Amino acid sequence: MRLTSPSSAVGRRSRAGLWRRPGHALSAATLIGGALLVTLAGAVAAALIGVAILVALAGAASGAAIPAAAAAAPTAPPPVTVLTAGPSNHDGDIFITPTGDTATYANGAEIIDSQGRVIWFHAVPAGLTAADFRTQTYRGQPVLTWWQGTGLGGLSSGTDYIYNSRYQQIAAVNAGNGYSADGHEFLITPRSTALILAYSSATADLTSIGGPADQAVIDGIVQEIDIRTGRVLFQWNSADHVPYSASEQPLPASAATPWDWFHVNAVHLDTDGNLLIDARNTWTTYKVNRHTGQIIWKLGGKQSSFAVSAAPGQVLDSAGEIFAWQHDPEALGHGVYTFFDNESSGTPLLPQSRAITVRLNTRAWTATLVRSDDQPEGLPAASQGNAQTTRSGDLFVGWGALPYFSEFSRSGTLLLNAGFPAGVNTYRAYRLPWNGG
Repeated sequence: MRLTSPSSAVGRRSRAGLWRRPGHALSAATLIGGALLVTLAGAVAAALIGVAILVALAGAASGAAIPAAAAAAPTAPPPVTVLTAGPSNHDGDIFITPTGDTATYANGAEIIDSQGRVIWFHAVPAGLTAADFRTQTYRGQPVLTWWQGTGLGGLSSGTDYIYNSRYQQIAAVNAGNGYSADGHEFLITPRSTALILAYSSATADLTSIGGPADQAVIDGIVQEIDIRTGRVLFQWNSADHVPYSASEQPLPASAATPWDWFHVNAVHLDTDGNLLIDARNTWTTYKVNRHTGQIIWKLGGKQSSFAVSAAPGQVLDSAGEIFAWQHDPEALGHGVYTFFDNESSGTPLLPQSRAITVRLNTRAWTATLVRSDDQPEGLPAASQGNAQTTRSGDLFVGWGALPYFSEFSRSGTLLLNAGFPAGVNTYRAYRLPWNGG
């Protein structure tokens, strides 16, 4: 069953004013995960339209041709095509950041329902990207949050925003100590602080691992920020705690080319209040003491604290690992965690990416893969992605660089599968309750 959504530049819970766009066929062949560009909308787009009208009038008067660049930029988000019809919105609406193909679509932060219909859309300015759009709680009130900036996936620069239930900005959060916020994570804690990420350039002596003495490197930074004052309460630098030898990322050919050896992509809270810091390029999730910064345990990679195994019916990858190039560790309690398992950064270790559930035993130091939900089209995502457990226990999965998102029941039944036109993706996807207006 295929349902193609209507789209609009701006929507609300009311469907009034939405206009219908013809359906777009999805292509599994062209999957562009790195096209993190966005377009103009709102007042900026209106200004461009005004410029286009003036150019047209001047051209008509002089007989000159109107340049194509004077045309207004797109203001509507890409349509969402429902491939497997989903359940009702009993677990909430869907939160995405459609990104890519800015010649055709506006990009930004978007709320849709299970049929792909637009509820609310906030287009970001040209040259910027939105990421990690979701609902959170700030000072006891439900809010919308997202990151907006440039360079997601590299040396990025941006700001995290908080909007209230009336879609009004109430706070902006920036990194401290001279860093700039990265878009991989913006998490508000129960004490109204923010956990954010940043990337930092440095030079390292890598002669001990066969590299140059002056290699440019990119380190991963985790900060906890007091939202009201902007003060840095906690800071953690990957280079202070993890050896460069832990990286699975090959060294670049030139010492001047920055080596993204760690690639931090998530910071979450474990059930005991300590931190889960995820590094894609070491294939490792680190549990970190929230006060001292010391590593408590490591799951995955070259220095794992755990012996890994697969439960009956489950499989490890071709490297004998539970995950590789992974994202988004989520603590469910009682030693159970979910991860988005990319299994690829270009050369897959499994045919497809998957959302996995892992059980840890910190007495026997074993990690067991107990469940995996495979990408429905059987494709690997070379970057990005998340796996969120909804309030009813379903698993909602954003497939990262692939133009899809899905929902699975507790038993692994595919409840919803939907996607964008080829060339569009969303860094993460969530299903969350929201009552804005």
